[in-house]
Amino acid sequence: MILPSTDTGGDPELALVKLLTDARAARRYDIGFPGATDLGFPALAQILTGQLLNNVGDPWDLGHGRNHTKEIEQQVIATVADLLRAPPSRWGYVTTGASEGTLHALDAAWLRYRDLVVYTSTSGHYSIVKGARLLKLPVVTVRTDAFGRMDIVDLRAELARRRERSAMIVATAGTTMTEAVDDVAAITDVCDELAVTRRRIHVDAALGGIPYATLPDGVRPSFDFTAGATSMVISGHKFLSTLMPCGVLIYAEPPAATGGGRVAYTGSADSTITGSRSGHTPLLLWWALNTLGPHGLRQRAEASRELATYTHHRLQKIGWPTALNPHAFTVTLDQPPPPVLAKWVLATNGRTAHIVCMPGVTRDQIDEFLNDLSVSRPIPAQRRRRLMAVQTAPRP
Repeated sequence: MILPSTDTGGDPELALVKLLTDARAARRYDIGFPGATDLGFPALAQILTGQLLNNVGDPWDLGHGRNHTKEIEQQVIATVADLLRAPPSRWGYVTTGASEGTLHALDAAWLRYRDLVVYTSTSGHYSIVKGARLLKLPVVTVRTDAFGRMDIVDLRAELARRRERSAMIVATAGTTMTEAVDDVAAITDVCDELAVTRRRIHVDAALGGIPYATLPDGVRPSFDFTAGATSMVISGHKFLSTLMPCGVLIYAEPPAATGGGRVAYTGSADSTITGSRSGHTPLLLWWALNTLGPHGLRQRAEASRELATYTHHRLQKIGWPTALNPHAFTVTLDQPPPPVLAKWVLATNGRTAHIVCMPGVTRDQIDEFLNDLSVSRPIPAQRRRRLMAVQTAPRP
């Protein structure tokens, strides 16, 4: 926190020095939320700090302005769409984050089907219900299985009760607490079995989309456009380390309606949620995707999975209940005691917590956390016995 009146005497330069110093010191203990921090962008420093870039409107409609990066944005969309195996008819744009992408998908579905019902799992991101509330859409919450995946049997039952209504099913590729991956192919099959043809299947792949896309066929989860998704969104500030919130929304086909036509003032189609959009975040995404390339993306994902496996095994060794889903960066554990939570930034729900082994998190950090956990308090015998019941989901 910057307190210029007391900490820096009102000097803005000292305030910035203090902010950076505090942020760097705190970063070591932030292992509970999915934001990669291993990439920097010094080559973009001049354009990021000295040039206005406004990608107002549709990425393929350049409009009146010239201070934009829409051509770069188009390249980002193409790269992400290829990774997610979108068809050639794809369309999309760079958003402020995955939540905006999901809101856009909900709105596009409602514009197409006015009797829409939204289906999401109990492990879905909170923004799904919020987006449905903003659009005044009914929501059906589907149960999850033991590993946090959408329960296909429960989904079938809920869809069957409303077969006459159109459906917007929001699946997740990397749930918030356990990084479970919903089976999009099974969701598609259920819709086909019930003849739910007026449907959309949106996949919130904020964390997992790019990492799962680096997996080889045979182990790659069934989560993308080839499995039946009609739209998908990934976050840039998670795996791609853009250091500022952003996302990439991809559709299999351009939405038939997006709520607005061409705006005379901007000279561009009003096809996005926001009007003015950052022209800088496409640059960050473009730089990360192009400097890393497919091989670099795969290496970073593998390194994160290896660290997650290491963390999971070390927790087992000290007798702390833990679980790890296949191909995940996220290690779930029984919630640590207050002294540990006071030092380490962890996502908790009152019973469990998790560590997200993102690029930028090191084994040294994990070892320090595990040491703090080991000395915090003895583990009761009944909790040690519970450890034996903790299983990981079966690998494909």
